[in-house]
Amino acid sequence: MGSESGRFKRGEQSRISQWLRRRQKPTAEDPGREREALLLSVAAAGLPLAPAAHPAGYRCSCERIGCPTPARHPLSFAWQTQSTTDRAQIERWARAQPQANFITATGMVHDVLDVPLEAGRSALDRLLAAGIAVGPVAESGGAGDQARMLFFTATRGTPEDEDEWWPCELDCHPETMDEHPGLRWHCRGSYVLVPPAALPGELSVTWLRGMEHPLPDPLTLLETLTDACAQHAGTSDHDPHAVAWPLGR
Repeated sequence: MGSESGRFKRGEQSRISQWLRRRQKPTAEDPGREREALLLSVAAAGLPLAPAAHPAGYRCSCERIGCPTPARHPLSFAWQTQSTTDRAQIERWARAQPQANFITATGMVHDVLDVPLEAGRSALDRLLAAGIAVGPVAESGGAGDQARMLFFTATRGTPEDEDEWWPCELDCHPETMDEHPGLRWHCRGSYVLVPPAALPGELSVTWLRGMEHPLPDPLTLLETLTDACAQHAGTSDHDPHAVAWPLGR
């Protein structure tokens, strides 16, 4: 009887140990680990990251009354110098702030061409059908023109002739995005949310095409995107440089 009892206890302890190991082992379904892996893949591609606000119900975690861009802005005013690709730092941020969104600072390694969602879908179909190399693409949820598609591209860099470039203080900023429903070019001094990100109203920012796709030259996408934006706005007459507002801060 005693030996049977001992075998039962050892067997039970073994099953408990196995259960505990399974509980402690990270799985692909662990949202925290999946989020961290996606953020690290962005940083590994050279795109600098910094923590951002997150939704608090239908409001922003910054608790600013009337926040103009709830859950869409960096936590720190020093986000440009804070942005990094350092794996250890990003892991610390992600684990210490499990609800935080992240922004990526544009104009250093990459730019982002930001268009209304419907225009983006049309343009993406046309680009892929034409065999044009399209890089990472993200979709940002929202109502009307707040629903956006983000085309990640290589940055234009700093041309030798500064007259060929737009200044950092530009006509349009992230917080005034609703005033410019066409194409916005995020370049030096701007930022976008990087997937995965949560928005108020149970909306999100997600990858349609991930970081496994190389960053293309933005000019290879610009004509198709501006055409799609013009059609979306109900007009066919457009100047690409007038439509593509570069964003800076």
